Amino acid sequence: MPASPVIVRPFKRDDVACVLRLMRGLAVFEAYIDAFRVTESDLIEHGLGDNPRFGVLVAEFGSRVIGIAVHYVIPWTYDLKPTLVLKELFVDETARSLGAGAALIDALKRHAAAIGAPRIEWSVLASNENAKRFYLRQGAIHDAIWEPWTLPIGTDET
Repeated sequence: MPASPVIVRPFKRDDVACVLRLMRGLAVFEAYIDAFRVTESDLIEHGLGDNPRFGVLVAEFGSRVIGIAVHYVIPWTYDLKPTLVLKELFVDETARSLGAGAALIDALKRHAAAIGAPRIEWSVLASNENAKRFYLRQGAIHDAIWEPWTLPIGTDET
C-alpha cells in the first residue's frame, strides 16, 4: 500500500492562522460561529505556551493545512488512567476525500497509546450522520450508556 500523501504532525507557530481558519469552519458548520471567540493569540498562549492546555494535530497535504484535531487530556478518572478527549476534528470541505480525517484519528490513537490512555472520547453533533459513519469506520463505538449534559454558568448562555 502506498504511503498517504497526508502528513499529520503537531501544530506550530506558523500554523496558527490555518488552525484558526479551520476552527472557524467547524464553528460555521456546527452553527456556533456567533459565539466563537478564539483568536490567534489564544491559540499561541494556550496551545503553544510553556504549559499548553490543549494540543492540535494538523493534517497537511503538500504545504497546505487541510485538517485539525484539537485535543486535551483528562489526567485520570475511575481507572487511574488518562483519557484523551478529542474536542474538534475538522477537515476542509475541499480536502475530505484525501484521507486526512482517518490520518488524524490514527495519529490520535498513537498519541493516546504513548501517554497510556486506554480511550479517546468525543461528542458528535446529533444531526451529523456523515461524522457518525466516519467514526464507526474508524472503529469507534457509540456510548449508549452516557449522554452529554451542559450546565451554563453566567449570562452568556442563559
